[in-house]
Amino acid sequence: MAVSLKSSGSFCSTQLQWLHSTRDRLLYGSSHSNAKECTCKKTKRPAPLCVKATSMKVELDFNDPSWKQKFQEDWDKRFNLPRITDIYDLKPRPTTFSLKKNRSPAGDENGTPMDKWNGYVNNDDRALLKVIKYSSPNSAGAECIDPDCSWVEQWVHRAGPRKEIYYEPEEVKAAIVTCGGLCPGLNDVIRQIVFTLETYGVKNIVGIPFGYRGFFEKGLKEMPLSRHLVENINLAGGSFLGVSRGGAKTSEIVDSIQARRIDMLFVLGGNGTHAGANAIHEECRKRKLKVSVVAVPKTIDNDILLMDKTFGFDTAVEEAQRAINSAYIEARSAYHGIGLVKLMGRSSGFIAMHASLSSGQVDVCLIPEVPFTLDGEYGVLRHLEHLLKTKGFCVICVAEAAGQELLQKSGATDASGNVILSDIGVHMQQKIKMHFKDIGVPADVKYIDPTYMVRACRANASDAILCTVLGQNAVHGAFAGFSGITSCICNTHYVYLPITEVITAPKRVNPNSRMWHRCLTSTGQPDFH
Repeated sequence: MAVSLKSSGSFCSTQLQWLHSTRDRLLYGSSHSNAKECTCKKTKRPAPLCVKATSMKVELDFNDPSWKQKFQEDWDKRFNLPRITDIYDLKPRPTTFSLKKNRSPAGDENGTPMDKWNGYVNNDDRALLKVIKYSSPNSAGAECIDPDCSWVEQWVHRAGPRKEIYYEPEEVKAAIVTCGGLCPGLNDVIRQIVFTLETYGVKNIVGIPFGYRGFFEKGLKEMPLSRHLVENINLAGGSFLGVSRGGAKTSEIVDSIQARRIDMLFVLGGNGTHAGANAIHEECRKRKLKVSVVAVPKTIDNDILLMDKTFGFDTAVEEAQRAINSAYIEARSAYHGIGLVKLMGRSSGFIAMHASLSSGQVDVCLIPEVPFTLDGEYGVLRHLEHLLKTKGFCVICVAEAAGQELLQKSGATDASGNVILSDIGVHMQQKIKMHFKDIGVPADVKYIDPTYMVRACRANASDAILCTVLGQNAVHGAFAGFSGITSCICNTHYVYLPITEVITAPKRVNPNSRMWHRCLTSTGQPDFH
């Protein structure tokens, strides 16, 4: 899967040294996990500055003048969107989607009436995934393919309505399912999918209750959906359809899809749910079913590869402000007060980092991508001593997956197969209390865990807009005949990506990125190791 490096020069000649864990580090640059220093005789660079490739399925020789062409051909192949026409010989029909009320009476050369509205996206439209040209692999957050950090265009498919569609709307049965945990914006996406389906002319729309479980659990019946029914569901948090983790075997779910005669399946969820959606898509292709499976990325953790952000993230950061502000008030109002807030982040520290940046009141931000120690001369506890001495109080923000190496692992997993994390928040609370008691310094620790309050709230304005567009584009993608794709936002543009490219690993904070450096500047914290 990794790129074979054949070039010579001052860069490391061993493939795994400067292309270390390329799949895991795809487009987020984190290299602290199992990282080795990129060394050779002439140069020594810390791991975060090592060049990394972003193509895993083509052998590249950087001495070959045509290596860029080979890279781009591989990229185009990987990011080519699966379609139902790959297995069916289908002729498209003119779309039924138009926002132009009065259609032009003019026709084409064959006399067929045409809609002159110019609101359609051409199938050849593309958006650039990345727009920064890094001049050196030493640049902050550099994402380089070759040792010279050459600029290579990485195009992805633009999302939106097409002039031609591959389904007869009146014959379509569309289903919506929400999986995993709760997330702000679920109802907004459900609502917009229903609205857009009805705009195309679809009359048979159903909701699958309680995630993938709704496909096989006895007693759970599909729920008929309409514009009238979902019109106001965005005013509340949670999921109108209900959620659950885990599910039946893929074959059983597809059996149910086949029995229900579902033509379009819209799946709302995170990494695990996307993997399940892709498995459903593959099984439908194997059975030669004319079913479009389209995912919408839902995770407050913002940990899905290649995307600017996922819906629910902005709301989570905003809601986290309330917890951080409460911790700040409690800490400042107490003698030697210490406010400790644990925020979500199973695989990444995006919420903790952005919440710390936006609040401006956090003194210490701890995320899973950056190892730290609690004890010792350079540990967190010693820094807390300094803060109490110089400032009189302090506020700590920690992501739930941070510092897991300091804790005893439970070994248990949830219904989705995710490892159940040990509680870093409770552990830190106890360690802080014990430390200051041992050194004879009074400390008043206030611990806040707002997890379920954040998950259950209604989407804010920013997320509501994102949900609206993602939901609409999911329907456009299904009618365009795509399947095995996800509707997302990349480089500020709305695009479609193959699910296979976004589920290879969770997206994580790059410790060498400008955003993490900005967070460190804001908190003023030192290296805790």
